[in-house]
Amino acid sequence: MSEKFHAELAGKKKQILVMSAHSRSMLRDSMVALERNDLRLAESVKKRKEELTHLNETLEEEIYRLIALYQPVARDMRMIVCSLKVIAANERIGRYGKDIANVVIKTINNETKYTDLVTALSLPHMGDLVLSMIDDALRGYELEDLTYISHHSERDDRVDALRHTIFREGITYMMEDPRLITRCTNYLMVARYLERCADHSCKIAEKVYYLVTGERIEIK
Repeated sequence: MSEKFHAELAGKKKQILVMSAHSRSMLRDSMVALERNDLRLAESVKKRKEELTHLNETLEEEIYRLIALYQPVARDMRMIVCSLKVIAANERIGRYGKDIANVVIKTINNETKYTDLVTALSLPHMGDLVLSMIDDALRGYELEDLTYISHHSERDDRVDALRHTIFREGITYMMEDPRLITRCTNYLMVARYLERCADHSCKIAEKVYYLVTGERIEIK
């Protein structure tokens, strides 16, 4: 039974990594759409939400079935706990990608002075930082290797600091030109969504640490 359980769990892990790629692509493409003012790409991100929900619900049920069927303990149970956290974090990351896509759709404009504001606020840079954190947290989960999450706390601090900088700069733009208030407010929400995605990568990293060591830590 143990051999069968481990084979099934390995299969579920592969499926979870497929879901991870799906949610990551939603976040990545939403940021590309934001930077390029690409309505078509933003719409495609929104359409992927249904598949994300399906993957989330299916994988959760299958993991619960493994618990009920095999009643895992020790490290096997830690892998189950970690896998459930990865599923939940992926669902949230993909949802934030959809939320950013909605911002693109609401703020679409062909005037360069508005699209350049995305870069001026360093949102693409923040997106790259967050995506790299997500990639490494998931790599740590895939390989069960703590090396990939060893500096996660410091990286999260950089993301938090950048969000505060973006907030201050956004307020400045709004004060200088009231016509930018709605647009800047939406862009500040994008920064908030990205910060939350970084937080979810930290939650994955915490569970990877628990998986490998059996000890609980808080990354913040």
